[in-house]
Amino acid sequence: MAIEISENKICQSIKQMQSKISIDAKPIKVENLHFTLQFLGEISEELSQRVILALQNIEFSSFSINMKGLGVFPKSKSPRIIWVGTDDNGGRDLTNLAEKVQNALKPLGLYADKPFKPHLTIFRIKNKGKDVKKEVEKEAKAEFGRLYVDRIKLKKSKLLPNGPIYSDLMEVKAKN
Repeated sequence: MAIEISENKICQSIKQMQSKISIDAKPIKVENLHFTLQFLGEISEELSQRVILALQNIEFSSFSINMKGLGVFPKSKSPRIIWVGTDDNGGRDLTNLAEKVQNALKPLGLYADKPFKPHLTIFRIKNKGKDVKKEVEKEAKAEFGRLYVDRIKLKKSKLLPNGPIYSDLMEVKAKN
């Protein structure tokens, strides 16, 4: 389940940041930017249909997120991902929504592989040991705009040599 970044202002701000930072990393294409609420990996068509039925019962209210700051996973000495963060309220709302998704999928035997941390991946770093600390710290307080969240989507990804292609399998809209 994912939340797409559809606000053009946010996408352009992130694209500008990606071109500004001087690091050896692969930027995520702006059309592929999304918050992952729960990653399911490869699942069968039968399980996919059961997931769709389970997710249709999720109820949530729309909310806004201020997109701000940069950070890295797993740690600054050996980063694999550079991400954009959120404000506290938006992060809390995202975490609550991720919990609803996780609770809906648990009866199907699908569990999150790690605790949810609100973040938007903007770079993937292939070569371990790259020091990106200075570049990330320079932009630690960057602001990218406000995202209005009123829907979540179950997405399917097809991995290709030049990056993934995503397609939507279903959508759940906020109740307000």
